[in-house]
Amino acid sequence: MSPESSHSEARVRRSLITGGAGFIGSHLSERLLARGDRVTVIDNLSTGRTTNLPGHANLRFIEANLSEALAALGPGEVFDEIYHLAAAVGVGLVMKDPISAVRTNIEQTIALLEFAAGRRAPGAKAKGIPTLIASSSEVYGKSAKSPYSETDDVTYGPTSVSRWCYAYSKGIDEYLALSYGKQRELSVVVARFFNTVGTRQVGEYGMVLPRFVEAALAGRPLRVHGEGRQSRCFCDISDVVGALPRLLGSQQCRGGVYNIGSDRSISIRDLAELVIRLTESRSKIEFVPYSEAYPPGFEDLADRRPDLSRIREAIGFAPQTSLEQTIRNVAGWLSGTAAGGVREGSQS
Repeated sequence: MSPESSHSEARVRRSLITGGAGFIGSHLSERLLARGDRVTVIDNLSTGRTTNLPGHANLRFIEANLSEALAALGPGEVFDEIYHLAAAVGVGLVMKDPISAVRTNIEQTIALLEFAAGRRAPGAKAKGIPTLIASSSEVYGKSAKSPYSETDDVTYGPTSVSRWCYAYSKGIDEYLALSYGKQRELSVVVARFFNTVGTRQVGEYGMVLPRFVEAALAGRPLRVHGEGRQSRCFCDISDVVGALPRLLGSQQCRGGVYNIGSDRSISIRDLAELVIRLTESRSKIEFVPYSEAYPPGFEDLADRRPDLSRIREAIGFAPQTSLEQTIRNVAGWLSGTAAGGVREGSQS
């Protein structure tokens, strides 16, 4: 190997993505590969799909539980940065199996943070690999304040109601990440995801937009929970994954918590009507009581909207893709997978 090629090799960024075969992780993989990174993906495929991942010479996929995969990585395995997206996903899944949800979110995050804090990034003087931890808007609990700001107090339901176990567990993930930052001097960034939508996301774990689009394309009723007055903000996956490397790459953002999403609100009923109009569907809207949609103890929120002031100031974040365009993209993707007989994707 010539000195020139050796020098070029040394400058290639190596990135690790946990949960990288899922919806968000696979799009992030593509973004980092396009940047020129060598990307390692670890995913146990509990909700991810190998078909989500691009075929690329610089992509390595490891199918395993995260803690086992990390333990098996030899001392010569080095990474410049880590994106921790592996988690239990979707309200429906969490309500059905709260034990697995809590254990997955907390135990795997501890394993990841221990790994990140104990390794040394190439060229770094101190131990520790810069790490982005994916959190959730669920950590805001059922606060009546809107929009949600990163410094707000939060209110959760009682521990006897499994609806809140995901919120509690993601809150603990944040505490863990920030504590590793303070005690172990690990460079961490926490990203609180609000509703992220786009191609490769499926509705089987409770995700509303792909569920609506799929029903509209098939001419089935769009099932809206309650009266549909609850409002949400939907941000396209391309805008979200474009921001993640900028958050982790900014020294200013290290040790911080950032909302990431759109602040354009729409009621779920209006979302259903918009999907029907854009897909030119003859579907009707069917209102379903929460008692029929979820197990006992489920509690929905009237409004969930982020304050984006902090992330705008830090990296100039501003979503560029309209909800209308995202719906068209999802409809096109779902039509293509149905025609091809292939169903990809999951939510990470």
